[in-house]
Amino acid sequence: MSADPHREGHVVNRIGWLRAAVLGANDGIVSTASLVLGVAAANARTTDIVIAGTAGLVAGAMSMAAGEYVSVSAQADTEHAEIGRERRELAVDPVGELAELAGIYVERGVDHATAVAVATQLMARDALGAHARDELDLTVGARARPVQAALASAASFTVGAAMPLLAVFAMPADRLIAGVAGSSLLFLAVLGALGARAGDAAVWRGTCRVTFWGAFAMAVTALIGHLIGGTM
Repeated sequence: MSADPHREGHVVNRIGWLRAAVLGANDGIVSTASLVLGVAAANARTTDIVIAGTAGLVAGAMSMAAGEYVSVSAQADTEHAEIGRERRELAVDPVGELAELAGIYVERGVDHATAVAVATQLMARDALGAHARDELDLTVGARARPVQAALASAASFTVGAAMPLLAVFAMPADRLIAGVAGSSLLFLAVLGALGARAGDAAVWRGTCRVTFWGAFAMAVTALIGHLIGGTM
C-alpha cells in the first residue's frame, strides 16, 4: 500500500520533548566537561577530578529535575486556572462565548457567517475544548506534566554528563585535558547533528552551533582553572 501523498509529516509535535532532551544532554556534556577541565587545569589529581565530575553530574541532574519540575508545575497551574475560568464563563454566558469564538475565526480571515456556523458546531461538540484550543492555545488532556518533565531532564542531563566523566577514566593523566576536550566536542557535534536531524533542520548549523558554544564554555573554564591553580 502506497503512502498517501497528501499526508504531510510535520515535526512540530516533537519540539517540546526534543528541546528538553537536547538541552539536558547538552548541559550535561558542557557543564561536566567544563568542570573536569577547570579542575584538571588547576593541576589537580585524577581522583579529585573524578570526585568533582561526579559531584557535578549529581548536582546538575538534581538541579535540572528541580528546575524543570518547578517551571512546568507553574505552567500546569496556570493552564488549570485558565481552563477553570473558561469553564465558568461558558456556564454563565454561552452566547457571549460563542460570539467570542466566532470573532477569533473572523480575525483569522473567515467570513462572519461561516465563523458563526463553525463556532456553533464546535461548541455543540466540545465547547470547552474549542475555547481552550482556539482562545487559549491549549489542548485539554495534553497539558504540562511536571514529574515527567523533571525525570526526562534529569535523565538526559545524566546521560550527557556521563560522557566526559567516562572519558576521564579512559585517558592517561598526561593527555586528560586534550582527551576530555576532544571527546566532549565530538559528543556535542553528534548531539547537535542528531537534534537537527530529528527536527528536520540544517544538520551543519545545529552541529556548528552546539560545538562552538561548548568549546567556548570549556575554554573559559579551563583558563580560569589554570589561572587559579597557578596562584595556589
